[in-house]
Amino acid sequence: MRRGAVEYEFWDFSIPRTQSRNAVCRLLTDAAEFQGWEIDRLRKDRSGHRTVRLRRKIIRVSATL
Repeated sequence: MRRGAVEYEFWDFSIPRTQSRNAVCRLLTDAAEFQGWEIDRLRKDRSGHRTVRLRRKIIRVSATL
């Protein structure tokens, strides 16, 4: 692995159009605040269905000798 390269893990999920904007905002805020996720992509189609991709950095710890 190159030194300095940033690696991410991704979490893809869908949110039905029946969820309110406030509920979606709360879900994304909690994921960011408590689990370290950030929004990579958020799509909303014409019917109101949302597709979300969150990402967070993978922190690798190397053993010291």
